[in-house]
Amino acid sequence: MKRLLIANRGEIAVRIIRTCRMMNITTIAIYSKADKDSLHVQLADEAICIGPSQSSDSYLDIERILEACKMSKADAIHPGYGFLSESTTFRKRVDEENIIFVGPSYNTMDLMGDKIKARETMYNANVPIIPGSIGEVKTVKEAEEVAQKVGYPFVLKAASGGGGKGIRIVQEPDQLEQFFKEAQSEGEKYFGDKRVYIETFIDEARHVEVQILASKHGEAIHLGERDCSIQRKNQKLIEEAPCAALDQETRNSLHADAVKAAKACNYESAGTIEFLLTDDGYYFLEMNTRIQVEHTVTELLTGVDLIKQQILVANGEKLSINQEDIHFDGHVIECRINAENPEKQFRPAAGVVQALHLPNGFNTRVDSMLYDGYQIPPYYDSLVAKILVKGEDRLEAIEKMKGTLEETVIDGFPTTLDFLYRVLSYEPYIKNDITIKFLHEHKIV
Repeated sequence: MKRLLIANRGEIAVRIIRTCRMMNITTIAIYSKADKDSLHVQLADEAICIGPSQSSDSYLDIERILEACKMSKADAIHPGYGFLSESTTFRKRVDEENIIFVGPSYNTMDLMGDKIKARETMYNANVPIIPGSIGEVKTVKEAEEVAQKVGYPFVLKAASGGGGKGIRIVQEPDQLEQFFKEAQSEGEKYFGDKRVYIETFIDEARHVEVQILASKHGEAIHLGERDCSIQRKNQKLIEEAPCAALDQETRNSLHADAVKAAKACNYESAGTIEFLLTDDGYYFLEMNTRIQVEHTVTELLTGVDLIKQQILVANGEKLSINQEDIHFDGHVIECRINAENPEKQFRPAAGVVQALHLPNGFNTRVDSMLYDGYQIPPYYDSLVAKILVKGEDRLEAIEKMKGTLEETVIDGFPTTLDFLYRVLSYEPYIKNDITIKFLHEHKIV
């Protein structure tokens, strides 16, 4: 791999460029017209405009991206996260063009992208899954039979669902037939797939995920877990590692099952196994077949450059580290800084950076694409910075993050800085009394 095209934008594109520089790999940025002044365009060795501001005509246009590869003679593509990073159509086209894809194989992405097949794969590998149907539920009668086993309430889910589409919580038997048809209909309308399955409804849980790294040589290791329970409308706002709610026996079991899951789907590259953690145990939720936004948490905790490892694996190499090389030191917290107005239901906000001071210090990390005078475009994800700190323990990390947020200045548009500071100061959060419903249940002002 000598010339890498980054099929993304923003802070993740900047992040990838920095590792490629260290590895002496030439980087090619792509950008929309709205992103012509973006930091990733300025930092890359080369840059190609691939279309108008709208994502559908630029960052989501597969053929334009592949044409940019040909123009720049790129021999590899890194998809980052979001956009086309989990598109099996994109993955297949990259293979057809004989370009290296920094990520897992098409077969693995296809398998893990199908929620029913993913559940079946984990069940066969003895990885705990949420109680429910193992495969597709084809009729209302079959659904009734599963409901008798798992009880009410339960969740009907579309096999290819996402974004809340094709999901129905069935509270009582009288709702089953109607909700079954609605879930099927939504799945077919939005995803072209009417298959549905059933899971027990879990109301109180933590979102805990395990970072894994695997190669095409059959190797797979874990790099610990992250607690991502502080969410708003399924969007993570604060992540931390390790998960302070786990005892060591459960943690060891969770890690072992994550590695088992990676091997079960013949995974290669960096990936994440997501679990729901309850008082009764933990259950496989899904697999993210890409680098995560919050991969930085694991990097600060372990000292491992996950982007570098992805590139080495994509080059066909064996893992350059083994499980014994992974050490966990202290406690890391990450805050996602979004260009949103918490006072107006977190409405996205665009604007020009009029004043900027990003924090620095011992065991502090900031990943961002901001600079003085930068115009935030209104077309894309609202994430503008990720701020991370590491302390000796969780309480020290909380206090350190509060001081770090106080030091941060991003002026010119509303951000979530003050809101995140209030969360970190909130007594239930400090006491680690959190679930995925934390922000929904607590009115933090």
